[in-house]
Amino acid sequence: MQYIRRFTYFLYYLREEDLGLIRKYLNYASSQTGKSRLLILIDMIISVFRYNISFKDYFCFRFYQEGQDHRKEWAGTGFMYEYQLRMNPREAREVLENKILFLRTFNDVISRRYLPVSNEQSDVITLSVLLGNPSGLLVLKNSRGQVGAQVEVVKCYDYTPTQLLDYMKKMKYDLIEEYVIQHPDLNALSPSGLNTVRIITQLHNNQVVVLGARLRVSVNSAVDNLAAGNLAAPVNPETGIVIGKGVFSDIRKAPVSRHPVTEKQIEGFIIPYWDKVIKLVDDAARRLPDNRSVGWDIAVTPQGPELIEGNHNWCKLLWQLPVNMGLKHELLKFL
Repeated sequence: MQYIRRFTYFLYYLREEDLGLIRKYLNYASSQTGKSRLLILIDMIISVFRYNISFKDYFCFRFYQEGQDHRKEWAGTGFMYEYQLRMNPREAREVLENKILFLRTFNDVISRRYLPVSNEQSDVITLSVLLGNPSGLLVLKNSRGQVGAQVEVVKCYDYTPTQLLDYMKKMKYDLIEEYVIQHPDLNALSPSGLNTVRIITQLHNNQVVVLGARLRVSVNSAVDNLAAGNLAAPVNPETGIVIGKGVFSDIRKAPVSRHPVTEKQIEGFIIPYWDKVIKLVDDAARRLPDNRSVGWDIAVTPQGPELIEGNHNWCKLLWQLPVNMGLKHELLKFL
């Protein structure tokens, strides 16, 4: 039964993964190790079934360099799908999958203004106010978009309310949010986009366990997702201090201690208002007890933390790559 399920995953990876990128990673791994591409490819396919990982996981976890003893320590795509489905049942996920419902659920702790678009005349009035927000920017979203997809940052002066509503209809956006002005320290680190903290929580015996904290740093990008070519660095959950280099998900890029554009130091960066960040996440996790394992995205403004969203399908790469080790053992104790 297990291998039938993993064969189904294998077919899914064949259909959904970027095979062009996998080919590039295969060539890179061969050049780095001296192993033939065929040998690496065979090892990759065997690993998909043996360790419940995807094609991309194989390269991002650097299995082409790892010995067999360490491979079982990594939580791959298949394992994470099964774990998160168990911790966050489908019937409980709607509040995390629907950004409009999420904003309404946490409305009392969210400072930024937002507008679910219904294309009614009342939207024009509300949108006129949003277009005058201090940042001069708005964030357009599809309320069910995932991993940074269907998110666009636009300049307010480029649109009238009617023009913006027409554009949103064309692009299938249904949510407008006021752009969050981040803390000056984070803006100095990287001003191209909103740099958020991902904190992963696990509800266990009525306690909120922090599985990890990562600072996501934009690199010439309006979003900070690792999948969009940005950086992620490990954060000490007790202090809010970055304790390692920033890493890319692209295996061809080396970790960096300084931001590649601003040259600001990443390792050692102190995230402002850390006690309030942790308190916000702890309260949010307790509010959704039917979703026991959530990745929370938190922005930090000059006034304090701002809850951006929660993810039931939080990223295993963002969790493990910054610390360069497999963390499956951290999850197995909750099963």
